[in-house]
Amino acid sequence: KKHFERSNERAEKRHDEDHDEEAEEEMLEEDDFDAYILNRLSDIIHSLLVTYTDSYLAYFDTLVPHFYALLQPTRSVSDRQWALCVFDDVIQFTGAHSHRYSQFFLTRMAESLADSSPEVRQAAAYGFGVMGMNGGPVYARACAEALPPLFAMISAPDSRSVDNNTATENAVSAVTKIFKYNNSCVDNIDKLHQIWLSWLPISEDTEETPHVYGYLCDLIESNNPVIIGQDNANVPNVIKLFADAFAKSAIEVNSVVGQRMILILRHVQTIPSIFQTCMNVLTNEERQALANALNTPVSTTSPQAGSTSHFMNHHASV
Repeated sequence: KKHFERSNERAEKRHDEDHDEEAEEEMLEEDDFDAYILNRLSDIIHSLLVTYTDSYLAYFDTLVPHFYALLQPTRSVSDRQWALCVFDDVIQFTGAHSHRYSQFFLTRMAESLADSSPEVRQAAAYGFGVMGMNGGPVYARACAEALPPLFAMISAPDSRSVDNNTATENAVSAVTKIFKYNNSCVDNIDKLHQIWLSWLPISEDTEETPHVYGYLCDLIESNNPVIIGQDNANVPNVIKLFADAFAKSAIEVNSVVGQRMILILRHVQTIPSIFQTCMNVLTNEERQALANALNTPVSTTSPQAGSTSHFMNHHASV
C-alpha cells in the first residue's frame, strides 16, 4: 500500500511547477529504493514458494490484488517487471495450481511480450516458459496462443542487440519448453521447428541454454527430418551449433546436455564423409572446442548413453 502511495506522490510532484533537476534526482533515488524493496519482496516470496509450493497460496491470495495493480501498463518498468517475476515463480513452483490466478496475469503477461522494456519482455517470456514446462494441460491453450508474440519478439530487427539479447534468448527458451512439454494445442510443429532452428545459436543465458540444446538433442536422436535434413544435409549446421555452444561455454562438456552432445558428435564421427563436411564449415576456435569435447570422457551411467544408436542409422551407408 505504501509503495503505491509513495509512487503516486512522486507522480504528482513531477507535475508540480516547482519540480526541478534536484527534486527529480531525489525522486529517482526514491524510485530505485522502491524497486529494491520490490526486488527483496519477490525474493522472499520466491523462497516461500520453493519451500511450501502450493501450500503457500492461501497466504499469497491476499497479495494478488497488489501484484495485479503493479502489472498495469501505467506502472513503472520495475513495478511491472517484479510483478511478472512473482507470477513466474507462482507458476513455476505451484504448476497447475497457479491457474486460479490466470485472470490476473495471463492477458498482461502476453501483452508484456511486446513491451518496450527488455526487462519486462524477459520476465514475460520466462513466464510462458515455466507455463510450458510446469503448468500442465490447463495452460496448453495459453502456451499455443503465446507463440505468435514470442516469435515476433525473437524475429524483431533489433532482438539480438546488447540490450535485447537476454530477453530474446529467454523467448527462444520459452518456445522450446512449450514445444517439448506443452504442445498439445500447437499446430504445424515441424514447420515451426524449422524457424526455431534458425534462431540458434544462443549462448548468453546459461540458465536457459541447456533447455534449448537438450531439445535439439531430442530432435536429433529421434531423427527429426527437419533438423537432420534430407540425406543428412543439415547435420554440418547442427554440428556447428554444437561447436559454437562449446566454444562460448554456453554448454559445459561435463553437464548432462554436454554429454549427450558429445555422444551425438561421436556418432557423426563414425561417418567420415559427413564428419569431414562438418569440420570444413567450422572456424579454428570451433574446431578446437569440438576436439576438446570429443576428448572428454562420457559417463557410461548417463541415461542417454545408448540413445544415439538409432540416430542416422538409416543413412549409415552415406
